[in-house]
This record gives sequence, structure tokens and C-alpha cells, in this order.
Amino acid sequence: MTSRRDSLLLWDIDGTLVWTDRAGERSLLLVLTELYGHDLGDKLPVQLQGRTDTSIARDLLTHIGVPVTPEEEKRLLDAYVALLPQTLPAGKSKLHPGIKEALDAVHAHPEIHQGLLTGNQKEGARLKLSHLGIWHYFEFGAYANDSHIRDELGPYALARAKEKLGIEFSPERVFIIGDTPHDVACGKAIGAKTIAVATGSYSVEDLKICNPTYVFADLSDTDALLKVVL
Repeated sequence: MTSRRDSLLLWDIDGTLVWTDRAGERSLLLVLTELYGHDLGDKLPVQLQGRTDTSIARDLLTHIGVPVTPEEEKRLLDAYVALLPQTLPAGKSKLHPGIKEALDAVHAHPEIHQGLLTGNQKEGARLKLSHLGIWHYFEFGAYANDSHIRDELGPYALARAKEKLGIEFSPERVFIIGDTPHDVACGKAIGAKTIAVATGSYSVEDLKICNPTYVFADLSDTDALLKVVL
């Protein structure tokens, strides 16, 4: 069925829901050292924000001179995910302001539903959100496992929303929430509304340049978030 009243929020993870104190980057650095013998210090040489794990893996393999094949990509990413239970507790992960309250409010509202649209692999998403106690809010989502191109993830999320909820959401009732221009772009790719939040590496002014539907400094005002959704 198609609903004119029900809304769907699709959340990004890193920089939007959570800050993991670079747990993902630290895991990848360990993988490059332990698996490939490349010590890159304490910072990766590729952009991470807003990208998919699969596209990051391909760039890293290219950087260290390892041929990019599906098998090698999987080998790197499997090792990365296996290290997250070690690197997550070693840092000072936290939820961004207002996130728990927002998730609770959406969960309690009969006409607002929520899922994930993230560049993380599904297992990486589960580990990060379980570590901070919010994985149970999300019954479905779209992940890097679905495509290495972030702009292609929206249709996967909508198909899973229809499968889980029995609702075919029209684009004007879908809201992509993220902290980077990549999140805004992937929302526009499916005609959705976009909520940019400056809790990651981009400021409010940076995000406004991308012309999202709404921009917030953070999501500490739950009523303000619900107002734009409803």
C-alpha cells in the first residue's frame, strides 16, 4: 500500500548518529599493517566521510599497490570488521546530541518509521550501533554490501521498507539524514527530502552549499526534527 501520511527516516551512521573516535579508521590501519605489511601511521591517505566501506577498500588497495579484485576487497573488509570489537571499546565512542531522544520519539510515533542508509557494511553497522545501544531501532537498511556507490543505496532502502512495513513511500515522505554532502546527494538521487546535520566534519555553512531541504547544527531539539518530518 502507499501511504500519504507515513514518513520514513533513513539515517546515516558515522558523524550523524554516532562518533566512534576513529574506530573504523584505526581498524583499517591495523588491517593494512597486519594483512599487507603497510604501516601508514595514524591516518589513512583517503577520504572517509560519507563514502562506502567498499569504495574506501578499493582506494586503499590501489594506494598500497595490491590488485583490486572482489576476493581481495572481501579479504580486507572481513579483516576490518573482525577488528571493530577491539577498536570500538579502545576509544571514547558516543551518541551525538539528541540522538537517543530522536530515535525514541520516532519509534513511539505511529506514522514515522526509520531505517539506515549507510556506507558501512551491515555487520560493521551492527557492531557500531550495538556498541552504543541503538541497533535495535533499525529493522532494515541499505549498506555498502548493496553497492559501492552511495547514490545507488536509496532504492535498496525503499525496497526493504516496503518489504518490512508493507508501505510504498513516495519520495516526498522520505527523509535522508546525514552529515556530509554525499548524504544529501544520495537523497536527491531518489527525490527524497534531505536533512543535513553538522555533527561530523562539515559545518552548517558547508552543508548549506549542497542545498539540503533542512540543515541542523545538531539534533538536540527533538520537536524541531519532528516538525519538519510531519
